[in-house]
Amino acid sequence: MPQPAPRTKVRDEKKTQFAPLYRVLIHNDDVTPMDFVVNVLRRIFGKSIPDAARIMLEAHTTGVALVEVVPLERAEFLVDRAHSLARTAKYPLTFTYEPA
Repeated sequence: MPQPAPRTKVRDEKKTQFAPLYRVLIHNDDVTPMDFVVNVLRRIFGKSIPDAARIMLEAHTTGVALVEVVPLERAEFLVDRAHSLARTAKYPLTFTYEPA
């Protein structure tokens, strides 16, 4: 009687690759009003009032603060929107992003 062929196990290992993450940072300046900064953090980044105020105060006291960590494309988009809003209001508010 013939022996059944041994079963070979095929493992389909597909690893999901995620986009690299970037830290979006806000930098302190001596011109932009604090309430405007909080407004930008709320409108553009969707932060709550307490979170926006905390981030703004951290940037004010230390010079820079982490806003959020997102994929590169999203970081570029958010920084561009925030800069556009600030420049329209004639404020030098600055955001940057760097690899996380």
